[in-house]
Amino acid sequence: MAAARGARRLLSTSSLWLCCLLLLGRREPGAAAARSGSPPQSPGASIRTFTPFYFLVEPVDTLSVRGSSVILNCSAYSEPSPKIEWKKDGTFLNLVSDDRRQLLPDGSLFISNVVHSKHNKPDEGYYQCVATVESLGTIVSRTAKLTVAGLPRFASQPEPSSAYAGNNAVLNCEVNADLVSFVRWEQNRQPLLLDDRVIKLPSGTLVISNVTEGDEGLYRCVVESGGPPKYSDEAELKVLPDPEVTSNLMFLKQPSSLVRVIGQSAVLPCVASGLPTPTIRWMKNEEALDTESSERLVLLAGGSLDISDVTEDDAGTYFCIADNGNETIEAQAELTVQAQPEFLKQPANIYAHESMDIVFECEVTGKPTPTVKWVKNGDMVIPSDYFKTVKEHNLQVLGLVKSDEGFYQCIAENDVGNTQAGAQLIILEHDVAIPTLPPTSLTSATTDHLAPATTGPLPSAPRDVVASLVSTRFIKLTWRTPASDPHGDNLTYSVFYTKEGIARERVENTSHPGDMQVTIQNLMPATVYIFRVMAQNKHGSGESSAPLRVETQPEVQLPGPAPNIRAYASSPTSIIVTWETPLSGNGEIQNYKLYYMEKGTDKEQDVDVASHSYTINGLKKYTEYSFRVVAYNKHGPGVSTQDVAVRTLSDVPSAAPQNLSVEVRNSKSIVIHWQPPPLATQNGQITGYKIRYRKASRKSDVTETLVTGTQLSQLIEGLDRGTEYNFRVAALTVNGTGPATDWLSAETFESDLDETRVPEVPSSLHVRPLVTSIVVSWTPPENQNIVVRGYAIGYGIGSPHAQTIKVDYKQRYYTIENLDPSSHYVITLKAFNNVGEGIPLYESAVTRPHTDTSEVDLFVINAPYTPVPDPTPMMPPVGVQASILSHDTIRITWADNSLPKHQKITDSRYYTVRWKTNIPANTKYKNANATTLNYLVTGLKPNTLYEFSVMVTKGRRSSTWSMTAHGTTFELVPTSPPKDVTVVSKEGKPRTIIVNWQPPSEANGKITGYIIYYSTDVNAEIHDWVIEPVVGNRLTHQIQELTLDTPYYFKIQARNSKGMGPMSEAVQFRTPKADSSDKMPNDQASGSAGKGSRLPDLGSDYKPPMSGSNSPHGSPTSPLDSNMLLVIIVSVGVITIVVVVIIAVFCTRRTTSHQKKKRAACKSVNGSHKYKGNSKDVKPPDLWIHHERLELKPIDKSPDPNPIMTDTPIPRNSQDITPVDNSMDSSIHQRRNSYRGHESEDSMSTLAGRRGMRPKMMMPFDSQPPQQSVRNTPSTDTMPASSSQTCCTDHQDPEGATSSSYLASSQEEDSGQSLPTAHVRPSHPLKSFAVPAIPPPGPPTYDPALPSTPLLSQQALNHHIHAVKTASIGTLGRSRPPMPVVVPSAPEVQETTRMLEDSESSSEPDELTKEMAHLEGLMKDLNAITTA
Repeated sequence: MAAARGARRLLSTSSLWLCCLLLLGRREPGAAAARSGSPPQSPGASIRTFTPFYFLVEPVDTLSVRGSSVILNCSAYSEPSPKIEWKKDGTFLNLVSDDRRQLLPDGSLFISNVVHSKHNKPDEGYYQCVATVESLGTIVSRTAKLTVAGLPRFASQPEPSSAYAGNNAVLNCEVNADLVSFVRWEQNRQPLLLDDRVIKLPSGTLVISNVTEGDEGLYRCVVESGGPPKYSDEAELKVLPDPEVTSNLMFLKQPSSLVRVIGQSAVLPCVASGLPTPTIRWMKNEEALDTESSERLVLLAGGSLDISDVTEDDAGTYFCIADNGNETIEAQAELTVQAQPEFLKQPANIYAHESMDIVFECEVTGKPTPTVKWVKNGDMVIPSDYFKTVKEHNLQVLGLVKSDEGFYQCIAENDVGNTQAGAQLIILEHDVAIPTLPPTSLTSATTDHLAPATTGPLPSAPRDVVASLVSTRFIKLTWRTPASDPHGDNLTYSVFYTKEGIARERVENTSHPGDMQVTIQNLMPATVYIFRVMAQNKHGSGESSAPLRVETQPEVQLPGPAPNIRAYASSPTSIIVTWETPLSGNGEIQNYKLYYMEKGTDKEQDVDVASHSYTINGLKKYTEYSFRVVAYNKHGPGVSTQDVAVRTLSDVPSAAPQNLSVEVRNSKSIVIHWQPPPLATQNGQITGYKIRYRKASRKSDVTETLVTGTQLSQLIEGLDRGTEYNFRVAALTVNGTGPATDWLSAETFESDLDETRVPEVPSSLHVRPLVTSIVVSWTPPENQNIVVRGYAIGYGIGSPHAQTIKVDYKQRYYTIENLDPSSHYVITLKAFNNVGEGIPLYESAVTRPHTDTSEVDLFVINAPYTPVPDPTPMMPPVGVQASILSHDTIRITWADNSLPKHQKITDSRYYTVRWKTNIPANTKYKNANATTLNYLVTGLKPNTLYEFSVMVTKGRRSSTWSMTAHGTTFELVPTSPPKDVTVVSKEGKPRTIIVNWQPPSEANGKITGYIIYYSTDVNAEIHDWVIEPVVGNRLTHQIQELTLDTPYYFKIQARNSKGMGPMSEAVQFRTPKADSSDKMPNDQASGSAGKGSRLPDLGSDYKPPMSGSNSPHGSPTSPLDSNMLLVIIVSVGVITIVVVVIIAVFCTRRTTSHQKKKRAACKSVNGSHKYKGNSKDVKPPDLWIHHERLELKPIDKSPDPNPIMTDTPIPRNSQDITPVDNSMDSSIHQRRNSYRGHESEDSMSTLAGRRGMRPKMMMPFDSQPPQQSVRNTPSTDTMPASSSQTCCTDHQDPEGATSSSYLASSQEEDSGQSLPTAHVRPSHPLKSFAVPAIPPPGPPTYDPALPSTPLLSQQALNHHIHAVKTASIGTLGRSRPPMPVVVPSAPEVQETTRMLEDSESSSEPDELTKEMAHLEGLMKDLNAITTA
């Protein structure tokens, strides 16, 4: 379905030209589009109302058979009645001359005698209903798929089988999926009647339960799909008598995973056989299913499960369990539930004025997540500078013109289906007020237009409009009040502006009445803009000022990145960084700035360096740091290098292990537990621990034990009975042993106690009631030979079972808190061990009233008296702090005001730390005890907020819980891959696919991007896969220019601030085929040669026209014999070689001064590094692109010119300052002071960023021809454009050659424009690349660009094809036709420069003489061929 949907082409030739006109700016604002031609409205005319125009019935997916008739229903409502047309696979149907397809009166499409064969399928495809009202506009329906059942083919046929009476039998019959509904069964060549005992599964399989003798016979399945019936082989079913012995239990039919849409039914087959006869039961996600009481869950014959009216809650894993009393077997299957696209918010009708900005809102839901596209008057909306997709699905239209009126439709589509919703846009005259309050779809920049006007004098034109500040990307305008209102306190102003040569205006309004200045931002460097200002008062808008023509400043020339940056650790606390002089210095390098940052932090530090190396001291031990270098010249900071990461050397740990505790097991063994040292003090990988212990009486006799790995406990055996021992632990790294803990004591038991039975009853229980608490004290059981692990205290009003508290075996006192005054409590005490709880001891007590302050002791009857100390509560700990150490560790510290000032613990008090997270809300607290003023909490979840509190206990006295402290653990790299990866073809573009996915379930932080890997070889090394980065949390991406009819494999990695997660499993997708008669718009030439025209596709799919067929230009070609064709081909090749050699001779004979002039001319043609990411003047990208230096980086949320195009990373630019916020300038200087050149491609992904590490791939890129206004510098080079381009590209000196590779990348900051694209035509299953084409000189202005198209199709038909540069020095100066370039490794930048230099000096006269002699030989061969 996905491949077929990708083959749809929704744009006809007429609709394509209409979309082109939308992008070309509409030079006649008053003219309406062809389908939306609303009559112009005169001033003062009544406000037009929105016209109801919608579909009453839309076509639905239909299954038909060959030779039958089909009706695709469609009906639309409008006044006047609309004209109904139909599209099939994106092309309008000509129903006038069609004798099988006709339009019914209500608009439905009737197809009689459906035609379908192996090689001719004219009726199968995707149909769309188009409704048009000439005076109103056009709307399109949802797309419906017509499927014609193919010829019957049996995937499996019934086989002879036998079954015991009373058991189950299964006969398989699998046919094409679209023919299952046409399958029936015969027994002994008579139709078989189905009932509750004999059923047919959805796959066509026959299941007979409780087999009887009457079921014996010959069975076959029949497929009747309109033609003659097709029969399967006959199979005999034998019924055997019950042997009265058991037989093995086995599955005859197991469930298989299913995908169903909400509302459909699902049958999970499950049939078992065996003696005794088995029973079937079902479980879902380990919960038993009740099929008897459920209305939707039905158990079919044999045990299959039928789920009707599937919902999202039905998704999950189902287990079929067969049990016959002797044995049990089970099988499982996954049920996936999908949902069709649905609108959460539909577009709303909008009134607006010209020059305003509007937004059509559209929110959709579905599973898989739907993709959204926009249609205006039936034609696809192509993203441009003025039509943008914002907030994933909303359509933003900037600078409205009259021709933007019409009907806009939001079309949502996923694998399950598609749906549409539309709205109407009406543009009113400026003197007609918008009738309602400003809707949410109007942007804040245009809401000042909405105030209703009253009658009165209008202001005159503002005076003295000047550009007081002109920068590369913003202009500040100021003016004086109009002569009609010298004070102007109540006037507001609107500034209208547009690029020179573009008819579509934008508007910017002043913020407050009386303001007489506006800053227009997001402009392009070296571009001419036209400004005019209008004043408004309460009566309306006044006169416009005279147009002001202003040109933005060009970008300055800044240094390129410093090559060969390296970093290596010289000690545990120092790292040495070295680098070389930038190849494109663009002037003398004044100094360097070295930036470094600890991994996992956001604080970057810098140091100024005058040389090419620097040693950074005072770093943390065994810690990873990243480094980058920025060179400075007189213009400022240049392009930053890529990050290099290195870790300082390891050292011995600088802190002891934490939370050391001991547990006496018996009379001869003690268990020691500990936690690792704090992460920041480990100083390397912990390789083990050293345990030292000694008898307390013999401190000089110390025994050592080594524990390797990450073990955090150790059992010490062979100790003496009743002896006190001291223990301490130290951590180990490869460098040695760190400091040890303090000595901790424990005493072994005198004798081994009995733990084969529960403890006896405690010998006494004493209670002392207070107002809201009861102090409980006790003595241990009299029999001391039974192990007591602790005590359980139960209490409650009238019953001791309401609450239970467990305390340590050493404890003898406990205070029960938070009780009610004047209440009767029953208290129980039980000792317990690992066997269980002992006999309880009961007591009751009545808490005191609020007014009672006396102290009365209650004693247990017949129990010895035990004095009770003062139960005054302790002060809770204060100053609780949570220090985050890692993704799973937080250190908790606190202070105890009941301790002396030095905070040293000298008594037996201990602290209890508790913690929890609020996600999910019902999470329980976890507790741990500590004997110091800090505790290391481990085993936490990454990127999770925890709360902590502490209490102190001393004897039987405890404090309340302290104030809580909060801490969020650090992020961790994702530990699971992205989910639900799907690949579909893009509608109308078979070479383009759309990849969709869901975020990983264990993101462990905010996802900052994804990387898509794809290859035609699933077994290839991962560094050989092609990479597409996706910035941000987007879940869909387009990849263009793939090879037709080729299997591709796709994997996805998620990334957060900590790095890359695991890759998803490979997903296979085969691109669709394209017949020679079914050319896509991308593969056809349109228009005349020149800008915007395209060459025919000469890729792997190109086939020369046959005799008698039409040529690509539409003229018939005459028959040619093979000899003449060979002569023509050889002649063209020789002439091309001669021209290129002459050009090479001419260029190499240039003097040094001429070379400098040509470099200046090239810079002029290229805009002197003034190209902008949204400009259509694109510089030639670097010949070699090192992909491992590209990365993903969070970016500003600027409006995206393309609904699916990846956002453009904001460059590190300190030159483009804005006057709004000076602090921004300092932050840019501190961190983002670098420039980047363009690295982009037509796959709508921007391969840019600073931190991503990618496999190295080397490719020349195509460049897009200029499509905007540029300033031309006069050049002394009189050569043709193609020659000058070749010279400038191939014969620059080292500085010129390298400087052209680094354009000032602040050109990328203009978020309001589209990105440059590099276009390639693949001839390899992945991609091939051609040489960048340098834009030829042209007139000062150009028309707005058409939608971006591959470069090979953009050249004029009579232009020379640019040569491909390879890494071979011998062929560097020669020209060749475009061909794939396969290079095992990319040369460094300085190596490329060296090759260019060598090529300049390699064309000596002798070599040229040899070349000419060689050409003369070729000409002689050619003459010999032609005369033969």
